[in-house]
Order: sequence, then structure tokens, then C-alpha cells
Amino acid sequence: MKLSTKGRYAVMAMVDLASSSGGAPVALADIATRQEISLSYLEQLFAKLRKNGLVKSVRGPGGGYLLAHPIEAMRISDIILAVDEPIRATRCHVGSAAGCRSNRSRCVTHDLWEELGNQIHLYLSSVTLADVCNKRILGTSHLGRAPAAAEPALAVSAAQ
Repeated sequence: MKLSTKGRYAVMAMVDLASSSGGAPVALADIATRQEISLSYLEQLFAKLRKNGLVKSVRGPGGGYLLAHPIEAMRISDIILAVDEPIRATRCHVGSAAGCRSNRSRCVTHDLWEELGNQIHLYLSSVTLADVCNKRILGTSHLGRAPAAAEPALAVSAAQ
């Protein structure tokens, strides 16, 4: 899948904004510090997010950014697409009849990778900013990391 830091950082910043705003504008410098993202990079991302109607800017003292919509209405796919990040797994351009090979034909696995890109898009379209902020993402990604202090450790028997 071709998802660069642009898409990942935009989602991280939007989750931070949603989690820390409390209805008041949030300065990009604060998000940059908390998320360890370059301020100039965030400025570029937020210009695109604002242009695509996902955030609103507030000027002046105490200014910053606010979400333009409720977190329940903002899909992760919209955030990624707003910063010009294509969600695709093929080398070919989406919708193009020409393939990625030198003779302009499609590779033998083209349909596999195109469908993977479709599934990724469907998944990211089904997840809202609220889902991420409220930790409602289902899956097993948490199994590979050490348990947090507040979480009881799971005992797993080697005989299982």
C-alpha cells in the first residue's frame, strides 16, 4: 500500500485536534510538539485539510484550528484523501486502462493489488475520527505490544 507520512501524520494531527480542543482552537505548534511532527509540515497538511473543509482556522490571539464537523461524521479516508494521499496498492494509476509494465500492459497480480486497495479504502471509510479517539478500533494490533500499566497482563499457556 502506498500511504506515506502525509496521510499518517494528517490522521495523527486530526486525532490530536479532536482530543485536545475541548471546543477551543488548538495551535498547530501544540500539536506539533505533542505528536513530534514538524510544524512546517503540519502547516502544509492543515492548509489542505482547511481547503477540503475538514478544519476551520481561527486567527488572532488564542487562535488555531477547530474541526469543521463532529468527529462522528469525519471518516479517516476523507482525512487521507484531503491531503492528496491516494489509497492504492498498485503501481498503475487508479482507473487507467494502461498498466504499469513497460509495454503498458497490466501485471498478472494487478487485480489482486487493486482489490487490496479497494478493501483498504472501504475499511478506512468505515472508521470515523470518533472511533479512533474513543479507541473503538477492533483487531489484534494491541497483542504485539506490552500491556499498559492499567491493563492486566494476559497469561498464555505454552500448551495451548
